[in-house]
Amino acid sequence: MVAAAAERVVAELREACAAPAARLNEVAAAMEAEMRAGLREEGGSKIKMIISYVDNLPTGNEEGFFYALDLGGTNFRVLRVQLAGKETRVAKRESKEVSIPPHLMSGNASELFGFIASALAAFVADEGRNQLFQGKQRELGFTFSFPVRQTSIASGTLIKWTKAFSIDDAVGEDVGAELQTAMEKHGVDMRVSALINDTVGTLAAGRYNDEDVVIGVILGTGSNAAYVEEASAIPKFEGELPKSGNMVINTEWGNFSSSCLPITEYDQALDDESLNPGEQIFEKLISGMYLGEIVRRVLLKIASQSTLFGKVNHTKLKTRFILRTPDISAMHHDETPDLKIVAEKLAENLKIKDTSLETRKMVVEICDIVTSRSARLAAAGIVGILRKIGRAVPGDERRSVIAIDGGLFEHYAEFRQCLESTLVELLGEEASRSVAVKLTKDGSGLGAALIAAAHSQCQH
Repeated sequence: MVAAAAERVVAELREACAAPAARLNEVAAAMEAEMRAGLREEGGSKIKMIISYVDNLPTGNEEGFFYALDLGGTNFRVLRVQLAGKETRVAKRESKEVSIPPHLMSGNASELFGFIASALAAFVADEGRNQLFQGKQRELGFTFSFPVRQTSIASGTLIKWTKAFSIDDAVGEDVGAELQTAMEKHGVDMRVSALINDTVGTLAAGRYNDEDVVIGVILGTGSNAAYVEEASAIPKFEGELPKSGNMVINTEWGNFSSSCLPITEYDQALDDESLNPGEQIFEKLISGMYLGEIVRRVLLKIASQSTLFGKVNHTKLKTRFILRTPDISAMHHDETPDLKIVAEKLAENLKIKDTSLETRKMVVEICDIVTSRSARLAAAGIVGILRKIGRAVPGDERRSVIAIDGGLFEHYAEFRQCLESTLVELLGEEASRSVAVKLTKDGSGLGAALIAAAHSQCQH
């Protein structure tokens, strides 16, 4: 028998994570209200609602060679893409990945951007003999996955570094201009024509292949969403409205929080112990970085109240972030009759051996509760955006496609299916027929090149 104490912990978890449709509708309404507040004035909302200055998305007619630089972690990628119009689309794509030496991540800005520019110079050098760019300057889309206060399509100031970077003299500086200067120093004849984040890139990559894409979402280690807004519906937007009448908004929805979110004692403790307590609450409930950690915390509580996992100190249950989302995905999808994969994961990762089948079933149930809550909340966020832009509501005949990138959505089938079925549940059978969800990869690479192309054509 699974110990009564353990069963009680699981029952309490199920209740605390419950996200019935009524509650999710409240979450969607709260998301929509925060979006409106964020569009009204700078700092008016928990979510930043950053104006991306991307007012033209690719149409599929783009032609020519474009470059992209994707900087978001310890490596960066440079890409060269040949676009060949409606028929062929992407005719050719070459890319190179470069590791950033650790000392450059905490040095100064000119060293980091100099290193990037020299890698770009080498990449441009093997363009081949064919004179692709006779008399024309090369154009580059720059994906910079750190918080930026965007000031135009190609410029934005760095708000703060995240991940492993801490280059003090770059904070408050225009990262587009820093890259432009470094390229000029290294003799690279190239113009930064777009500075974007990966979510905006996902939206662009989705739109390139499907003109009905209106939202781009990242559901991976982190989570965010971008969407196409009517420029006239952004009170805080200054300057003349773009000709297209549209503006891509980067919501930064990871920082959304509301009293209607189903938050448990485990989430509370995780947040308290995090590097950014009180921030990124929505992301901590739904993204891949945290799901395994929430499950570990539940298992630790069970171990402290029962003998199911043996002595806690003989296990690794106290090691933070030792369970990763791929581990819980593997356990959740275990279809072996005796849950062999669950047994292996518990033994390998947590040093928990000799569990009963019943205990392993309970572990799968915990993975299911935590992941379902995540997927259902992500769906509610998407519905909030759809409602904000008047999509998938009664009387709206238009097709609305959501482009989604990220490992959580791509590789975790239970998560993906739950997200899709929750969308149907919240929108209703009829309205949900006009909504589609599409895996869209490499928004940060291809997406950046496509936005450079879309905004290059605007200049002519």
